[in-house]
Amino acid sequence: MPVRVRPQAHPNFPAMKLHEYQAKELLRGYGVPVPPGAVVTTPAAAQAAAATLGGTAWVLKAQIHAGGRGKAGGVVCCDAPEQLADHAQRLLGQRLMTAQTGPAGLPVERLLIEPVTAVARELYLTLTLDRAAARVMIVAAPAGGVDIETFAAQAPAQVSRVLLHPAVGVQPWQARRLGFALGLSAAQVTALSALLAALYRLLRERDAQLIEINPLVVTADGALRALDAKLEVDDNALYRQAELAAARDLGQEDPREAAARAQDLSYISLSGDIGCMVNGAGLAMATLDLIRHHGGAPANFLDVGGTATAARVSEAFKLILSDPKVKAVLINIFGGIVRCDLIAEGVIQAVREIDLSVPLVVRLAGTRAERGLELLAASGLPLATVGDLAAAAARVVAAARGAAS
Repeated sequence: MPVRVRPQAHPNFPAMKLHEYQAKELLRGYGVPVPPGAVVTTPAAAQAAAATLGGTAWVLKAQIHAGGRGKAGGVVCCDAPEQLADHAQRLLGQRLMTAQTGPAGLPVERLLIEPVTAVARELYLTLTLDRAAARVMIVAAPAGGVDIETFAAQAPAQVSRVLLHPAVGVQPWQARRLGFALGLSAAQVTALSALLAALYRLLRERDAQLIEINPLVVTADGALRALDAKLEVDDNALYRQAELAAARDLGQEDPREAAARAQDLSYISLSGDIGCMVNGAGLAMATLDLIRHHGGAPANFLDVGGTATAARVSEAFKLILSDPKVKAVLINIFGGIVRCDLIAEGVIQAVREIDLSVPLVVRLAGTRAERGLELLAASGLPLATVGDLAAAAARVVAAARGAAS
Protein backbone atom coordinates (compact mmCIF):
# COMPACT_ATOMS: atom_id res chain seq x y z
CA MET A 1 0.00 0.00 0.00
CA PRO A 2 1.49 3.38 -0.96
CA VAL A 3 2.48 5.85 1.73
CA ARG A 4 0.14 8.84 1.45
CA VAL A 5 1.25 12.40 2.00
CA ARG A 6 -2.13 13.94 1.21
CA PRO A 7 -5.00 13.77 3.71
CA GLN A 8 -8.02 11.67 2.83
CA ALA A 9 -11.51 13.17 2.65
CA HIS A 10 -13.87 12.39 5.52
CA PRO A 11 -17.65 12.81 5.34
CA ASN A 12 -17.81 14.52 8.72
CA PHE A 13 -15.38 17.26 7.69
CA PRO A 14 -16.66 18.67 4.37
CA ALA A 15 -14.51 21.21 2.60
CA MET A 16 -15.03 23.77 -0.15
CA LYS A 17 -12.32 23.59 -2.78
CA LEU A 18 -10.86 26.60 -4.54
CA HIS A 19 -9.40 26.72 -8.01
CA GLU A 20 -5.64 27.09 -8.32
CA TYR A 21 -5.91 30.71 -9.46
CA GLN A 22 -8.14 31.53 -6.47
CA ALA A 23 -5.73 29.84 -4.06
CA LYS A 24 -2.81 31.77 -5.55
CA GLU A 25 -4.66 35.06 -5.15
CA LEU A 26 -4.97 34.28 -1.45
CA LEU A 27 -1.32 33.25 -1.17
CA ARG A 28 -0.24 36.44 -2.89
CA GLY A 29 -2.27 38.48 -0.42
CA TYR A 30 -0.40 36.85 2.45
CA GLY A 31 3.02 37.52 0.94
CA VAL A 32 3.68 34.03 -0.43
CA PRO A 33 5.65 34.26 -3.71
CA VAL A 34 3.64 32.93 -6.68
CA PRO A 35 4.12 33.38 -10.44
CA PRO A 36 2.26 36.18 -12.23
CA GLY A 37 -0.71 34.87 -14.15
CA ALA A 38 -3.90 35.59 -16.06
CA VAL A 39 -7.21 33.74 -15.99
CA VAL A 40 -8.87 33.37 -19.40
CA THR A 41 -12.08 31.89 -20.75
CA THR A 42 -11.53 32.09 -24.53
CA PRO A 43 -8.73 31.08 -26.96
CA ALA A 44 -8.28 34.71 -28.02
CA ALA A 45 -7.82 35.79 -24.41
CA ALA A 46 -5.24 33.04 -23.91
CA GLN A 47 -3.21 34.38 -26.82
CA ALA A 48 -3.54 37.96 -25.59
CA ALA A 49 -2.39 36.89 -22.11
CA ALA A 50 1.02 35.99 -23.53
CA ALA A 51 1.59 39.58 -24.62
CA THR A 52 0.40 40.95 -21.28
CA LEU A 53 2.54 38.60 -19.19
CA GLY A 54 5.61 38.86 -21.41
CA GLY A 55 8.30 36.26 -21.84
CA THR A 56 8.90 33.67 -24.54
CA ALA A 57 7.24 30.56 -23.03
CA TRP A 58 4.10 30.04 -21.02
CA VAL A 59 2.28 27.28 -19.17
CA LEU A 60 -1.46 26.76 -19.64
CA LYS A 61 -3.37 25.09 -16.80
CA ALA A 62 -6.94 23.81 -16.89
CA GLN A 63 -8.79 24.98 -13.78
CA ILE A 64 -10.66 22.05 -12.26
CA HIS A 65 -11.04 20.80 -8.69
CA ALA A 66 -8.77 17.79 -9.11
CA GLY A 67 -5.12 16.87 -9.30
CA GLY A 68 -3.39 14.87 -11.98
CA ARG A 69 -4.05 17.52 -14.64
CA GLY A 70 -0.59 17.32 -16.13
CA LYS A 71 -0.79 13.61 -16.89
CA ALA A 72 -4.24 14.12 -18.43
CA GLY A 73 -3.19 16.87 -20.84
CA GLY A 74 -4.57 19.69 -18.70
CA VAL A 75 -1.20 21.39 -18.12
CA VAL A 76 0.73 22.32 -21.24
CA CYS A 77 3.89 24.34 -21.90
CA CYS A 78 3.80 26.56 -25.01
CA ASP A 79 6.51 28.61 -26.70
CA ALA A 80 4.22 30.55 -29.05
CA PRO A 81 0.99 32.51 -28.40
CA GLU A 82 -0.70 30.54 -31.18
CA GLN A 83 -0.06 27.32 -29.27
CA LEU A 84 -1.81 28.80 -26.24
CA ALA A 85 -4.85 29.56 -28.39
CA ASP A 86 -4.83 26.04 -29.89
CA HIS A 87 -4.66 24.30 -26.53
CA ALA A 88 -7.28 26.67 -25.09
CA GLN A 89 -9.58 25.71 -27.95
CA ARG A 90 -8.97 22.03 -27.17
CA LEU A 91 -9.69 22.33 -23.45
CA LEU A 92 -12.35 24.99 -22.93
CA GLY A 93 -15.86 23.60 -22.81
CA GLN A 94 -14.60 20.03 -22.47
CA ARG A 95 -14.55 17.67 -19.49
CA LEU A 96 -11.07 16.77 -18.28
CA MET A 97 -10.70 13.29 -16.82
CA THR A 98 -7.82 12.66 -14.41
CA ALA A 99 -6.98 9.93 -11.92
CA GLN A 100 -8.88 11.97 -9.29
CA THR A 101 -12.04 12.92 -11.20
CA GLY A 102 -13.51 9.54 -12.08
CA PRO A 103 -14.66 8.62 -15.58
CA ALA A 104 -17.05 11.58 -15.91
CA GLY A 105 -14.27 14.15 -15.58
CA LEU A 106 -14.83 17.80 -14.65
CA PRO A 107 -15.77 20.74 -16.89
CA VAL A 108 -13.02 23.14 -17.96
CA GLU A 109 -14.42 26.68 -17.96
CA ARG A 110 -11.28 28.65 -17.10
CA LEU A 111 -7.58 28.47 -17.87
CA LEU A 112 -4.65 29.92 -15.95
CA ILE A 113 -1.78 31.24 -18.07
CA GLU A 114 1.62 31.86 -16.45
CA PRO A 115 5.14 32.51 -17.76
CA VAL A 116 7.35 29.43 -17.52
CA THR A 117 9.45 29.49 -14.35
CA ALA A 118 13.11 28.46 -14.48
CA VAL A 119 13.10 25.65 -11.92
CA ALA A 120 16.19 24.28 -10.21
CA ARG A 121 14.42 21.96 -7.75
CA GLU A 122 10.88 20.82 -6.93
CA LEU A 123 9.76 20.34 -3.32
CA TYR A 124 6.51 19.34 -1.66
CA LEU A 125 4.82 21.27 1.16
CA THR A 126 1.42 20.94 2.85
CA LEU A 127 -0.31 22.36 5.90
CA THR A 128 -3.25 20.24 6.95
CA LEU A 129 -5.15 19.08 10.04
CA ASP A 130 -4.01 16.04 11.98
CA ARG A 131 -7.33 15.12 13.56
CA ALA A 132 -5.84 12.48 15.84
CA ALA A 133 -3.48 15.04 17.37
CA ALA A 134 -5.99 17.93 17.04
CA ARG A 135 -3.26 20.12 15.60
CA VAL A 136 -2.08 21.58 12.33
CA MET A 137 0.58 19.44 10.70
CA ILE A 138 3.20 20.45 8.16
CA VAL A 139 4.24 17.77 5.68
CA ALA A 140 7.31 18.38 3.50
CA ALA A 141 9.40 16.35 1.08
CA PRO A 142 12.59 17.10 -0.91
CA ALA A 143 10.83 16.08 -4.13
CA GLY A 144 7.53 17.30 -5.53
CA GLY A 145 5.44 17.41 -8.66
CA VAL A 146 3.26 14.80 -10.31
CA ASP A 147 5.07 11.80 -8.79
CA ILE A 148 4.96 12.84 -5.13
CA GLU A 149 2.92 9.78 -4.08
CA THR A 150 5.45 7.47 -5.73
CA PHE A 151 8.32 9.27 -3.99
CA ALA A 152 6.57 9.04 -0.61
CA ALA A 153 6.04 5.30 -1.09
CA GLN A 154 9.62 4.64 -2.14
CA ALA A 155 11.34 6.95 0.36
CA PRO A 156 8.99 7.43 3.34
CA ALA A 157 11.87 8.38 5.64
CA GLN A 158 12.44 11.52 3.56
CA VAL A 159 8.92 12.81 4.19
CA SER A 160 9.05 15.18 7.18
CA ARG A 161 6.09 15.89 9.47
CA VAL A 162 5.88 18.59 12.13
CA LEU A 163 2.96 19.27 14.48
CA LEU A 164 2.25 22.89 15.44
CA HIS A 165 1.06 23.94 18.87
CA PRO A 166 -1.99 26.21 18.47
CA ALA A 167 -0.72 28.65 21.12
CA VAL A 168 2.53 29.47 19.30
CA GLY A 169 2.19 28.42 15.66
CA VAL A 170 5.27 27.84 13.51
CA GLN A 171 8.45 28.07 15.57
CA PRO A 172 11.81 29.06 14.03
CA TRP A 173 13.40 25.76 15.05
CA GLN A 174 10.66 23.87 13.23
CA ALA A 175 11.24 25.87 10.06
CA ARG A 176 14.99 25.22 10.35
CA ARG A 177 14.43 21.51 10.86
CA LEU A 178 12.23 21.32 7.76
CA GLY A 179 14.55 23.51 5.72
CA PHE A 180 17.61 21.40 6.47
CA ALA A 181 15.62 18.22 5.74
CA LEU A 182 14.74 19.71 2.34
CA GLY A 183 18.38 20.49 1.63
CA LEU A 184 17.93 24.27 1.55
CA SER A 185 20.66 26.85 2.06
CA ALA A 186 20.70 29.16 5.09
CA ALA A 187 19.10 32.00 3.10
CA GLN A 188 16.45 29.65 1.74
CA VAL A 189 15.67 28.34 5.23
CA THR A 190 15.03 31.94 6.30
CA ALA A 191 12.69 32.38 3.33
CA LEU A 192 10.96 29.09 4.18
CA SER A 193 10.40 30.26 7.75
CA ALA A 194 8.62 33.40 6.53
CA LEU A 195 6.64 31.37 4.00
CA LEU A 196 5.47 28.86 6.62
CA ALA A 197 4.42 31.64 8.98
CA ALA A 198 2.37 33.23 6.20
CA LEU A 199 0.73 29.93 5.26
CA TYR A 200 -0.16 29.17 8.86
CA ARG A 201 -1.69 32.64 9.27
CA LEU A 202 -3.70 32.08 6.09
CA LEU A 203 -4.88 28.67 7.26
CA ARG A 204 -6.04 30.06 10.62
CA GLU A 205 -7.60 33.30 9.38
CA ARG A 206 -9.40 31.74 6.40
CA ASP A 207 -10.51 28.52 8.13
CA ALA A 208 -8.60 26.35 5.68
CA GLN A 209 -8.39 22.60 6.20
CA LEU A 210 -5.66 22.13 3.61
CA ILE A 211 -3.03 24.22 1.87
CA GLU A 212 -0.97 22.13 -0.52
CA ILE A 213 1.96 23.58 -2.47
CA ASN A 214 3.04 21.04 -5.05
CA PRO A 215 5.49 21.87 -6.25
CA LEU A 216 7.15 24.46 -4.09
CA VAL A 217 10.12 25.23 -6.32
CA VAL A 218 13.58 26.60 -5.90
CA THR A 219 14.05 28.83 -8.91
CA ALA A 220 17.23 29.12 -10.95
CA ASP A 221 18.22 32.20 -8.92
CA GLY A 222 17.67 30.39 -5.61
CA ALA A 223 14.30 31.85 -4.61
CA LEU A 224 11.32 29.87 -3.30
CA ARG A 225 8.07 30.06 -5.26
CA ALA A 226 4.69 28.33 -5.01
CA LEU A 227 4.30 26.99 -8.53
CA ASP A 228 0.98 25.29 -7.82
CA ALA A 229 -1.51 25.61 -4.98
CA LYS A 230 -4.50 23.73 -3.65
CA LEU A 231 -6.64 25.18 -0.89
CA GLU A 232 -9.70 23.72 0.85
CA VAL A 233 -11.88 25.64 3.30
CA ASP A 234 -13.96 24.15 6.11
CA ASP A 235 -17.60 24.15 4.94
CA ASN A 236 -18.75 24.65 8.51
CA ALA A 237 -16.89 27.98 8.72
CA LEU A 238 -18.19 29.55 5.51
CA TYR A 239 -20.69 31.65 7.47
CA ARG A 240 -17.72 33.79 8.52
CA GLN A 241 -15.87 33.56 5.19
CA ALA A 242 -18.38 35.32 2.93
CA GLU A 243 -15.75 36.28 0.35
CA LEU A 244 -14.59 32.70 -0.04
CA ALA A 245 -18.13 31.34 -0.03
CA ALA A 246 -18.96 33.64 -2.94
CA ALA A 247 -16.04 32.12 -4.89
CA ARG A 248 -17.53 28.61 -4.76
CA ASP A 249 -17.72 26.99 -8.20
CA LEU A 250 -20.81 24.77 -8.11
CA GLY A 251 -20.04 23.55 -11.62
CA GLN A 252 -17.13 21.58 -10.17
CA GLU A 253 -19.23 19.85 -7.52
CA ASP A 254 -21.54 16.88 -7.58
CA PRO A 255 -25.02 18.37 -8.19
CA ARG A 256 -26.52 16.05 -5.58
CA GLU A 257 -24.06 17.31 -2.97
CA ALA A 258 -25.01 20.89 -3.83
CA ALA A 259 -28.72 20.05 -3.58
CA ALA A 260 -28.14 18.34 -0.23
CA ARG A 261 -26.30 21.36 1.12
CA ALA A 262 -29.30 23.54 0.22
CA GLN A 263 -31.48 21.17 2.30
CA ASP A 264 -28.98 21.18 5.18
CA LEU A 265 -28.24 17.49 4.62
CA SER A 266 -24.83 15.86 4.99
CA TYR A 267 -24.40 14.03 1.68
CA ILE A 268 -21.29 12.81 -0.10
CA SER A 269 -21.32 10.77 -3.30
CA LEU A 270 -19.43 7.49 -3.28
CA SER A 271 -18.66 5.02 -6.04
CA GLY A 272 -20.94 2.11 -5.11
CA ASP A 273 -24.51 1.15 -5.97
CA ILE A 274 -26.31 0.93 -2.59
CA GLY A 275 -28.00 4.14 -1.50
CA CYS A 276 -27.92 4.84 2.24
CA MET A 277 -29.98 7.14 4.46
CA VAL A 278 -29.03 7.15 8.14
CA ASN A 279 -29.36 9.53 11.08
CA GLY A 280 -26.12 10.30 12.89
CA ALA A 281 -22.62 10.31 11.44
CA GLY A 282 -21.35 7.46 13.61
CA LEU A 283 -24.26 5.20 12.72
CA ALA A 284 -23.85 6.17 9.08
CA MET A 285 -20.18 5.14 9.07
CA ALA A 286 -21.04 1.86 10.80
CA THR A 287 -23.75 1.23 8.20
CA LEU A 288 -21.31 1.81 5.35
CA ASP A 289 -18.83 -0.56 7.00
CA LEU A 290 -21.47 -3.29 7.34
CA ILE A 291 -22.45 -2.95 3.70
CA ARG A 292 -18.79 -3.36 2.78
CA HIS A 293 -18.49 -6.30 5.17
CA HIS A 294 -21.28 -8.11 3.35
CA GLY A 295 -19.66 -7.49 -0.03
CA GLY A 296 -21.59 -4.41 -1.12
CA ALA A 297 -20.50 -0.90 -2.06
CA PRO A 298 -22.23 2.25 -0.72
CA ALA A 299 -23.31 4.85 -3.28
CA ASN A 300 -23.34 7.68 -0.77
CA PHE A 301 -22.94 8.94 2.77
CA LEU A 302 -26.17 10.63 3.86
CA ASP A 303 -26.88 11.79 7.40
CA VAL A 304 -30.37 13.26 7.82
CA GLY A 305 -29.49 14.43 11.32
CA GLY A 306 -31.27 14.22 14.63
CA THR A 307 -34.07 16.70 13.85
CA ALA A 308 -35.37 15.15 10.64
CA THR A 309 -38.90 15.97 9.51
CA ALA A 310 -41.06 14.01 7.09
CA ALA A 311 -40.44 16.62 4.37
CA ARG A 312 -36.69 16.52 4.92
CA VAL A 313 -36.62 12.73 4.79
CA SER A 314 -38.64 12.82 1.58
CA GLU A 315 -36.12 15.19 -0.03
CA ALA A 316 -33.23 13.02 1.16
CA PHE A 317 -34.83 9.91 -0.32
CA LYS A 318 -35.38 11.64 -3.66
CA LEU A 319 -31.75 12.73 -3.58
CA ILE A 320 -30.57 9.13 -3.22
CA LEU A 321 -32.76 7.91 -6.06
CA SER A 322 -31.53 10.68 -8.38
CA ASP A 323 -28.23 8.80 -8.58
CA PRO A 324 -28.44 6.45 -11.59
CA LYS A 325 -25.87 4.11 -10.02
CA VAL A 326 -28.20 3.15 -7.16
CA LYS A 327 -29.57 -0.40 -7.46
CA ALA A 328 -30.94 -0.74 -3.92
CA VAL A 329 -31.52 1.52 -0.89
CA LEU A 330 -31.04 0.96 2.83
CA ILE A 331 -32.71 3.29 5.33
CA ASN A 332 -31.27 2.80 8.82
CA ILE A 333 -32.76 4.99 11.53
CA PHE A 334 -32.22 4.85 15.27
CA GLY A 335 -34.81 7.03 16.95
CA GLY A 336 -33.30 9.00 19.77
CA ILE A 337 -34.27 12.62 19.20
CA VAL A 338 -35.76 11.82 15.82
CA ARG A 339 -39.09 9.97 15.70
CA CYS A 340 -39.24 6.87 13.52
CA ASP A 341 -42.87 7.50 12.58
CA LEU A 342 -41.84 10.81 11.01
CA ILE A 343 -39.15 8.98 9.07
CA ALA A 344 -41.73 6.48 7.86
CA GLU A 345 -44.07 9.29 6.77
CA GLY A 346 -41.26 10.89 4.77
CA VAL A 347 -40.37 7.62 3.10
CA ILE A 348 -43.99 6.93 2.17
CA GLN A 349 -44.38 10.45 0.80
CA ALA A 350 -41.24 10.15 -1.33
CA VAL A 351 -42.01 6.67 -2.68
CA ARG A 352 -45.50 7.76 -3.70
CA GLU A 353 -44.10 10.77 -5.55
CA ILE A 354 -41.36 8.80 -7.30
CA ASP A 355 -41.63 5.69 -9.39
CA LEU A 356 -39.57 3.42 -7.12
CA SER A 357 -37.76 0.99 -9.36
CA VAL A 358 -35.12 -0.37 -6.95
CA PRO A 359 -35.41 -2.58 -3.84
CA LEU A 360 -35.84 -0.72 -0.55
CA VAL A 361 -34.84 -2.09 2.87
CA VAL A 362 -35.86 -0.18 6.00
CA ARG A 363 -34.59 -0.68 9.53
CA LEU A 364 -36.22 1.40 12.29
CA ALA A 365 -35.33 1.21 15.97
CA GLY A 366 -35.93 3.45 18.97
CA THR A 367 -38.47 6.23 19.48
CA ARG A 368 -41.88 5.34 17.98
CA ALA A 369 -40.29 2.61 15.84
CA GLU A 370 -43.37 0.39 16.25
CA ARG A 371 -45.64 3.12 14.88
CA GLY A 372 -43.24 3.75 12.01
CA LEU A 373 -43.25 0.09 11.06
CA GLU A 374 -47.04 0.04 11.21
CA LEU A 375 -47.22 2.98 8.81
CA LEU A 376 -44.86 1.28 6.38
CA ALA A 377 -46.78 -1.99 6.53
CA ALA A 378 -50.12 -0.22 5.97
CA SER A 379 -48.77 1.77 3.02
CA GLY A 380 -48.73 -1.25 0.71
CA LEU A 381 -45.44 -0.04 -0.76
CA PRO A 382 -42.88 -2.51 -2.15
CA LEU A 383 -40.30 -2.47 0.65
CA ALA A 384 -38.80 -4.83 3.23
CA THR A 385 -38.43 -4.06 6.93
CA VAL A 386 -35.63 -5.72 8.90
CA GLY A 387 -35.03 -5.31 12.63
CA ASP A 388 -31.38 -6.33 12.87
CA LEU A 389 -28.79 -3.99 11.34
CA ALA A 390 -26.41 -6.70 10.15
CA ALA A 391 -29.33 -8.58 8.59
CA ALA A 392 -30.53 -5.37 6.93
CA ALA A 393 -27.09 -4.79 5.40
CA ALA A 394 -26.95 -8.37 4.12
CA ARG A 395 -30.49 -8.02 2.71
CA VAL A 396 -29.77 -4.82 0.78
CA VAL A 397 -26.49 -6.20 -0.63
CA ALA A 398 -28.36 -9.29 -1.89
CA ALA A 399 -31.07 -7.05 -3.35
CA ALA A 400 -28.50 -4.91 -5.18
CA ARG A 401 -26.86 -7.99 -6.63
CA GLY A 402 -30.22 -9.28 -7.79
CA ALA A 403 -31.04 -5.93 -9.41
CA ALA A 404 -27.66 -5.88 -11.16
CA SER A 405 -28.01 -9.39 -12.59
